[in-house]
Amino acid sequence: MNSLDRKLLRDLWQLRGQVIAITLVVACGIASFVLARSAYSSLGLTQDTYYNRYHFAQVFASLKRAPESLKSQIGAIPGIAQTQTRIVVDVTLDVPGLTEPATGRLISIPERRISILNDLFIRQGRYIEPGRGDEVLVSEAFAQANQLNLGDTMGAIINGRWEKLRIVGIALSPEYVYEVRGAGEIFPDNRRFGVVWIGREALGKAFDLDGAFNDVSLSLIPGAQEREIISRLDRLLERYGGNGAYGREDQLSHQILADELSSLEVSATFMPSIFLAIASFLLHVVLSRLIGTQREQIAVLKAFGYSNLTIGIHYLKFVLAIVSVGGILGTMVGLGLGNGLTQAYAEFFRFPLLRYDVSSDLVATAILVSFTAAAIGGLMAVRRAISLPPAQAMRPEPPAEFKPTIIERLGLQQFFSPAGRIILRNLERKPIQAFLSIMGIAVAVAILLTGLYISDALTYLMDFQFRQVQREDLTIIFNQPRPARTRYEITHLPGVIRSEPFRIVPVRLRFDHHTYRSALTGIDPAGEFRRLLDKNSYTVHLQPDGVVMTTKLAEILGVTPGNTLTVEVLEGSRPVRQIPVVGLVDELLGVSVYMDIDALNRLMREGQTISGAYLSVDPHLASQLYYRLKRLPAITGITTREASLESFEEISAKPLQVFTAVLVIFACIITFSVVYNSARIALSERRRELASLRIMGFTHAEIAFILLGEQVILTLLALPIGFGLGYGLAALMSLAYNSELYRFPLIITKDTYAFTFVIVIVAALCSGLIIRRQLNRLDLIAVLKTRE
Repeated sequence: MNSLDRKLLRDLWQLRGQVIAITLVVACGIASFVLARSAYSSLGLTQDTYYNRYHFAQVFASLKRAPESLKSQIGAIPGIAQTQTRIVVDVTLDVPGLTEPATGRLISIPERRISILNDLFIRQGRYIEPGRGDEVLVSEAFAQANQLNLGDTMGAIINGRWEKLRIVGIALSPEYVYEVRGAGEIFPDNRRFGVVWIGREALGKAFDLDGAFNDVSLSLIPGAQEREIISRLDRLLERYGGNGAYGREDQLSHQILADELSSLEVSATFMPSIFLAIASFLLHVVLSRLIGTQREQIAVLKAFGYSNLTIGIHYLKFVLAIVSVGGILGTMVGLGLGNGLTQAYAEFFRFPLLRYDVSSDLVATAILVSFTAAAIGGLMAVRRAISLPPAQAMRPEPPAEFKPTIIERLGLQQFFSPAGRIILRNLERKPIQAFLSIMGIAVAVAILLTGLYISDALTYLMDFQFRQVQREDLTIIFNQPRPARTRYEITHLPGVIRSEPFRIVPVRLRFDHHTYRSALTGIDPAGEFRRLLDKNSYTVHLQPDGVVMTTKLAEILGVTPGNTLTVEVLEGSRPVRQIPVVGLVDELLGVSVYMDIDALNRLMREGQTISGAYLSVDPHLASQLYYRLKRLPAITGITTREASLESFEEISAKPLQVFTAVLVIFACIITFSVVYNSARIALSERRRELASLRIMGFTHAEIAFILLGEQVILTLLALPIGFGLGYGLAALMSLAYNSELYRFPLIITKDTYAFTFVIVIVAALCSGLIIRRQLNRLDLIAVLKTRE
């Protein structure tokens, strides 16, 4: 080991407190990068592998009824590689142990096992046997939520008759990686909705679809024009009651998974960049101070013949040593946390095998990112080291220019003690140093505030969506539009206190060159269960001649209130109407478009037809209501508001809360590191001054007050700046988490500001106690030795 390397080890040991603090900051940045990036790459790789291996379709369409002979005409459309026709029907299920009725989506499969589009992975059990019409496979999420096992049976209303279905297998499909009913629902309720695969022959006979189909899936050859294929398929299916074909991008399961992957990708770049920027800043400050105290050593090294390059490499080694340890530690922690986050996603994204895959490229990128941060933080300071001429470096730095401070010029010095005047004088005479310290602490405050913001946003989102917008206890959905009298029959069900009907119609919305496939929901303008609120929580009133849509949908379509929207209905007589947009609502989950239910009935040229109803229910009679609903063939599904809230907390809130908890822990570490480094650097730079004051008669408490009082002022000045920066970062996070699935409101509560304040003060106090101990151990003789 040469002499410069021994010097490097000595410097690292002498500055060990600051080195550890910076190492932790680097580790936090790398860990957050590896955490999010590894989970993102693992989910993406698993998704691609699963889709390819199990033949996930690229185009989907549902219709009322078409003969099987139409399959050959569909397959003749140029660009189609494979065509899969099937029967899909939603029915009511009576699941053992479940009080409420459940909805089962019956999907036909061939009696004999062959390779098909949206193929099945059988997790447990076996495939159905030919001629056994009661045998079914059920989705894994539904089976687990209801504790269903092989051999169990459940009741189902199939075409008005009760049937017993026997479970022979538990399966997964790429079509339902995220298992949700649709029809305006975006969060799964695995207890009350499940996918059931049953033989094509048995299902066809039960619903009078023998030799016919009502659903089709397509795969395309590479390079095929998807839009043209969808257009031709729509024209072909129109006479058979087609509901509008759509591509994989609009398939709900895939769409939600893609949104989640996009959010992870944002997380993998946004916060790590901020962490590493702080690490770069701290490295620059520490290295600059180190070089400032080693001017004489640098001059001696140059006098003994060491080149600028050798000295520069020596100080770069100091930086790289810190970053190497931080990078290794951060990578290890990030891999462990990334594996945990991936497993959390595995709880609701259903893959046959979710592997936590970490490529060498990811580790190499993490190392490259850490060393880039080191280079940015250290190069300027290293340049300063090698630019000093030996003769200049041998002399001490010129003293600061001393002149009366603002306080002294204003004649206010009598209001301050000598120690207080020293604090104010030092801050005024070193404004750049004070500014850098303030900004370092402010950025740490901002990161902590941003991490806590996610929790505030989730809490507000759940309260706004599930208590202010959605106020019903229960939602029931019919298997097909029902006539006007059904409105009154609903109110006579046991336990129903009030009901409000709604009508849902599948539509394709067009404005300029923008198109979006959605559902137009007709509601009662005077209703109380589904409130339409703007961003200020004011009610938006429906008008009989227009539609109201969510702000996110308006953004996608590029419309504003007053614009006229082309609405192409995808059922019934398929009317196409020009309807004005009369208002926007700020729902935070999903995208929706609303209309007066009577106006929607007129648009459809039908009577007072409804698709379902929102209900308020007497909890004491709920079990009787559920018993009746299970035996009503017209009802194919129910959703409770509390179940939707629980589902959101479990599906989306839980992973975000895990990530937030990690972020807050990292932010606390960074906050302490920045505050401690600021105080420790101040001590190093003022050791001689403080030792002189001790010899002049100042007590330990007084010199501690001078040093730490200055840090208190810097910290208090940094807090409002940090709050402002944190609000700005939260606004950026709000823009980043702005998808069709959910939007984060820009909400930061007083409790969050208070908690952030407490954390920063605690970090400052802990740092102050450590610095106070070091002050008490000052070697006055060694410190006062002067460089001649």
